[in-house]
Amino acid sequence: MMISIANPIYDAVFKYLMEDSRVARTILSALLKREVVELEMRKHEYTNNNRDKISMFRIDFGAKVRQDDGSLKLILIELQKTWVETETLRFRQYLGTQYADPDNMQKNGSYAEYGIPMVTVYLLGHRVGNIEEPVVYVRHKAYNYDGEEVTKGIPDPFVESLVHDSIIVQIPLLHGYVGNRLEEILSIFDQTKRARDNAQVLNIDEDKYSGDAEMEYILHRLLSAASNAKLRQDMNVEDEYFSAIENRDTAIMMRDKKIAEQDAQIEEKNAQIEAKDAQIEAKDAQIEAKDAQIEAKDAALFASAKALKKAGLSDEQIRVLTGLTL
Repeated sequence: MMISIANPIYDAVFKYLMEDSRVARTILSALLKREVVELEMRKHEYTNNNRDKISMFRIDFGAKVRQDDGSLKLILIELQKTWVETETLRFRQYLGTQYADPDNMQKNGSYAEYGIPMVTVYLLGHRVGNIEEPVVYVRHKAYNYDGEEVTKGIPDPFVESLVHDSIIVQIPLLHGYVGNRLEEILSIFDQTKRARDNAQVLNIDEDKYSGDAEMEYILHRLLSAASNAKLRQDMNVEDEYFSAIENRDTAIMMRDKKIAEQDAQIEEKNAQIEAKDAQIEAKDAQIEAKDAQIEAKDAALFASAKALKKAGLSDEQIRVLTGLTL
């Protein structure tokens, strides 16, 4: 049966979704490919309240994740979601905030204090270059001088304090194909399922998730969000904001196009002027060459006249021989 759920790409809906600990653990466990046993939203929640140039929503979690040997490891998860393409500088600034936060340090032994290992998750409403995979894992490794991987002593708290892994999700590449657990969970972000007349709603076939308790719970949460008047109003505000941004960007694009056309016309006129100047210069050069030829010819004639004069010829004879006037 088809149901209409709130579109979680909206900041308001995404926040409502991730505030539920069960939902957050389900989504993050699928992304990390490890069980998130305990999850705590950090005391600082950064959202794009200023609404300046882009929509970027950020939530920070502290998570205890089960390792292969059954032990639990505390990590930080920085989750950032954006609708539209943005500068990597903005992401780096947020990372700097995390690295500089003393609350993200923990003691290792009696004296040493190291940063809690961190994983950054980026849910992007745009594509990254020509990367065709919907989900990309970027992991760090250690190597020696010869390029051989160093495994002894790794992971090390000092190393993990200074580098981190990343998971990049390209939402536009989620096209309904479900090949694993993560793609099944991320299918709730598939924008090809948007209602034709309402981008705030996704039409989902709930029968595809029948028997999956976690997915049924997530769908119920989004179904509840769709009927929440406050969330609908918040989505309307986001639509108005992005409509204004789109209109502004369109105006800027049209202005830039007009300026580019004017620049092209000016360049064309300048090229025409340069061509005319080149023609004038060429004519001037021809005239100068002809004048030089005439001067050279006159000089030769005068030299001949002087020689004939010295040879005793009369002025009339010289006139006839050289063509010069008396």
